[in-house]
Amino acid sequence: MIPARGGSKRIPRKNIKSFCGQEIIGYSIKAALDSKCFDQVIVSTDDAEITEVAKSFGASVPFVRPAELANDYAVTLAVISHAVEWFDEKGQSPSEVCCLYATAPFVRAVTIKKAYDQMQLTQADYCFSTTSFAFPIQRAIKLTAKSRIEMFYPEYLEIRSQDLEESYHDAGQFYWGKAEAFKQKKPFFSESASPYLLPRHLVQDVDTLEDWKRAELMYQVLKISGELD
Repeated sequence: MIPARGGSKRIPRKNIKSFCGQEIIGYSIKAALDSKCFDQVIVSTDDAEITEVAKSFGASVPFVRPAELANDYAVTLAVISHAVEWFDEKGQSPSEVCCLYATAPFVRAVTIKKAYDQMQLTQADYCFSTTSFAFPIQRAIKLTAKSRIEMFYPEYLEIRSQDLEESYHDAGQFYWGKAEAFKQKKPFFSESASPYLLPRHLVQDVDTLEDWKRAELMYQVLKISGELD
């Protein structure tokens, strides 16, 4: 299930904006189809143009996402839960679901399959993409109103960086999960989840135009190197 609403603000029409020569949602649809993991690859959208683009890449759009789940405040878990419940009502209840973001051009079919296998092996409710922070979060600083800085965690000032615990964050590519866990809206960031670790060079959030430009440059290099084949 690929969520792709039409009303993105920071990058207008983000989900079908051209990325290195094709609409960005196409990369996620192709990876999902190539993984051979799914009985159906669907797009959850409220937008007619996104619907047509999604279908052109081979996805189906079996319903129109309700307006209350397509605004700036709708959360991913609620959107997934809605899709699962829609299929329940049609007598087509899924056992597992993968939410794959529309703006994840670095996602690969092999990664989707391996993450599914990891979820089964660890008997987790969820398995989602994660990566490590490039810099110790314990040394993070903030800017003050007086154009100065303060440490978020001053207690770590004198500790060597190599002695600090490594930290990780959501890589923003996919969330595998048991359908029942999505319906119950179990939190992702909990003991219910198993992290699928990605190298940092295969991760880029795409929320701003600066992110977009960086992602396109990264994609071009990764294609030349063969890492996205």
